[in-house]
Amino acid sequence: MAKRERVVRMSVEQPLWRALMAYRVLTMVYADLLFVFTPDKFERPWVAAAFLAVMSVWTLATLPWVSSATRCTKRFLGADLTIALTGILLTPLADFQAQQVDGPTLPTIWTAGSVLAFAIKGGWRWAGFASSFVAVANIIERGEPSRDTFHNVLLVWVASIAIGYVVEVARASERTLARALEIEAATRERERLARDIHDSVLQVLAMVQRRGTALGGEAAELGRMAGEQEIALRTLVSSGLVPTPHTSEDITEGAVVRAVEDDDTSDGPRQYDLRSLLAQHAGSRVTFSEPGAPVLLPPPAAAELAAAVSAALDNVSRHAGEDAQAWILVEDWPDEVIVTVRDDGPGIPEGRLAQAEGEGRLGVALSIRGRLRDLGGSAELISVPGQGTEVELKVPRGKAGR
Repeated sequence: MAKRERVVRMSVEQPLWRALMAYRVLTMVYADLLFVFTPDKFERPWVAAAFLAVMSVWTLATLPWVSSATRCTKRFLGADLTIALTGILLTPLADFQAQQVDGPTLPTIWTAGSVLAFAIKGGWRWAGFASSFVAVANIIERGEPSRDTFHNVLLVWVASIAIGYVVEVARASERTLARALEIEAATRERERLARDIHDSVLQVLAMVQRRGTALGGEAAELGRMAGEQEIALRTLVSSGLVPTPHTSEDITEGAVVRAVEDDDTSDGPRQYDLRSLLAQHAGSRVTFSEPGAPVLLPPPAAAELAAAVSAALDNVSRHAGEDAQAWILVEDWPDEVIVTVRDDGPGIPEGRLAQAEGEGRLGVALSIRGRLRDLGGSAELISVPGQGTEVELKVPRGKAGR
């Protein structure tokens, strides 16, 4: 992230730093020529000459420092502003009439370069900080400031803050562009992986299914399993959940989830798309229905909710029969996430769950209800004999985040 930010700053600010370098040199030459052509104006010309010599040497020696944001350090900015303020305050000492005629200061418009460096480096807040010092120094130098003095001070203030704000907007825009380019690159990589999977893995699984069915016996069972995996993999590919190295990581064994960054600036908690955890259950006997947008949850909540769904599907395979069909429905609401697991099995006889808990078989009590209780949610089981079973899992977003 730091590396990407450094590249962004270079691309946005480099023209500004180059313009600042040229501005500092030109205004230095202007201040020097103003002194050379009007030496009689100064009652103490040696004061003006000494300051302008220091300012000129400093300007030329520090040109590499204002070539980029990394070289323009806070220490340099402080020293540069100090030289500008010193020149302003020394003006009455070199020119006694400066306060009466409201003439230019010793550094003249070179001072604005110091303020602009603050604006480019740190944005409008830094610009306001530096221009405030310049304003105070000008008011002190004038003694009894005139309308023109306040006008010039206000002009520097507004201009520097505006430039600093524009720099911040440019940085934010380029960060957005960089993020969009990353997403585009990740999408292309995902599409490439999807093509590779389709041309290799899916064809192999389909061939195993056909050959296994033709051979019969144990090979038929292997063919059936290969067919289920083919359907699950096709679901992943078609739903766009094929992981890429930049957008995914494992949070449970064998489960690939998509990580989504909160923003910007970027130190927010990482969240995961629940759809990618549940899509792996899709197969010939399990239908998976999902929203069109990512269903984001904190990692612990996503993992626990996925484990509860797995436990519910295990109960379907154990108790609903080999031919039972199951459906998984994911609903994403602003205040909660609801996952419903339904099957068309024979249902659960009344009192069977209480009997199972009494016998020490706590699959529903611990694997499903216990997980949801720990998340601050709830698990409701509805079963009608002969009409299947439905398990509704609810996770409130606020409690899941904590």
